[in-house]
Amino acid sequence: MAAAAEPKTIVVVGGGITGLAAAYYLRRSAEAAGLPVRVAIAEASERLGGKIETLRKDGFVIEKGPDSFLARKKAILDLAVDLGIEEELVPINPSGKKSFIVFRGKLHPMPDGLMLGIPTEIAPMLKTGLLSPAGKLRAGLDFVLPARKGNDDESIGDFLTRRLGREVVERIAEPLLAGIYAGELDKLSLRATFPQFREAELKHGSLILGMRRAMRRRPAPAAGAGGAAGQAGQAAQTPADAILARYKGAPFLNFRRGLATLVEALERELSGAEWRRGRKATALRKGAAGASDEPDHRYAVVLDDGEELQADAVVVTAPAYEAEALLRDHVDCGMLRAVRYASVANVVLAFDKASFGREFAGSGFLVPRTEGRQITACTWTSTKWLHTSPPDKVLLRCYIGRSGDEDAVSLPDDQLIRLVRHDLEELIGVTAAPVMTEVTRLHRSMPQYPVGHVEAMRDFKRKLAEALPGVWTAGAAFDGIGLPDCIRQAKETAEAAIRELCGSAS
Repeated sequence: MAAAAEPKTIVVVGGGITGLAAAYYLRRSAEAAGLPVRVAIAEASERLGGKIETLRKDGFVIEKGPDSFLARKKAILDLAVDLGIEEELVPINPSGKKSFIVFRGKLHPMPDGLMLGIPTEIAPMLKTGLLSPAGKLRAGLDFVLPARKGNDDESIGDFLTRRLGREVVERIAEPLLAGIYAGELDKLSLRATFPQFREAELKHGSLILGMRRAMRRRPAPAAGAGGAAGQAGQAAQTPADAILARYKGAPFLNFRRGLATLVEALERELSGAEWRRGRKATALRKGAAGASDEPDHRYAVVLDDGEELQADAVVVTAPAYEAEALLRDHVDCGMLRAVRYASVANVVLAFDKASFGREFAGSGFLVPRTEGRQITACTWTSTKWLHTSPPDKVLLRCYIGRSGDEDAVSLPDDQLIRLVRHDLEELIGVTAAPVMTEVTRLHRSMPQYPVGHVEAMRDFKRKLAEALPGVWTAGAAFDGIGLPDCIRQAKETAEAAIRELCGSAS
């Protein structure tokens, strides 16, 4: 009888959402390929999940990191189905979709028809008080301005200023788009963040027309399995399609007990993995030759307590600055050094509804950089997400910090809370004392993609594959910072790693 094949050992560096999803898909892909594997996960913190952290307290469900995910990017929905937690999904409150933008200290309704901060309807833009008449006329030049020649990358700020003018950039686009990255639009890569903007310009000769047509092409939510679409014999829905149909195309989703539900489900599925919690990976070295002059494994991941994890493949999901420390002795890591990180904080305040003194008709407001406020945005959480608060309480979440304006993030809790309450009183008249506060600081948490990032990333991964075959990188620093993007990268990387291991084993 032939001896069973020795399992391949894979080390995943990082226990955030990318690392956990990568470990999950590594085991799944290996099982499908018939390849025995051992998976070890090294995480510097004792806690798993990275930026995802949910506080469940006194009937509140408080997100200390990201508070939801973009539903149309289906990688996260597919994972929820695979983990059997799709019934825990909840949509935003339909009556809490309206958002506002602060301009000159007042809240203005966000114009209808915006798509990623780009107007797609003319009438709402003509009526909005966010723009001057000159600003509206300047935005209208988008219909006649020629597309830029050449194919070089540029910053989001440069692109939008060229197409729509500076007023639209500073008063509408910046608070919306920079809010996603906590970044400076004049420094963020267009190609790495919103390549569809450039595609719209090239294809339609107008950003506004291109985004309008993209919005109109969005498919309506499909009917359920027993509905008209299924009866008409159309293509079968995927589970993710069925979820989107159930929630009528809600733009954002969460879980009833918070995003930690996803982390907890992954941890359960990975019960057979080898965990190294509270153990930071500090070095990567190529495997040393054994008695037969052949290395037992291709690599060793060195941990901060001196342990060395032997590996046939390594998946690095740590932030760019930590990945650079692991890889710089083997490959040029200039691309990783170019990815700066912004620090942010969020301050959550809970109030008694009886003494709060006002109702909210919407989900919250955004604050442009030009307003000079400490808070960059405020979510009326208990209105937007009905599962987050007891019915007799009100929950608000305020955001602090963005690239180039991060000093307040490091202030003591009491000072930070005072600054937030001051802005809330001046902007929306909240004077009630909170019954609970929760401050979370996320230092160096928001990667900033510089101009040329896509090309630099592609070049880095090519060099990495040449210098360290079987070593892979994935995560927010590389190809999208949202949870669905991180999960997509994790799955793609895991499948590529298993294919490579199968090839090396043959």
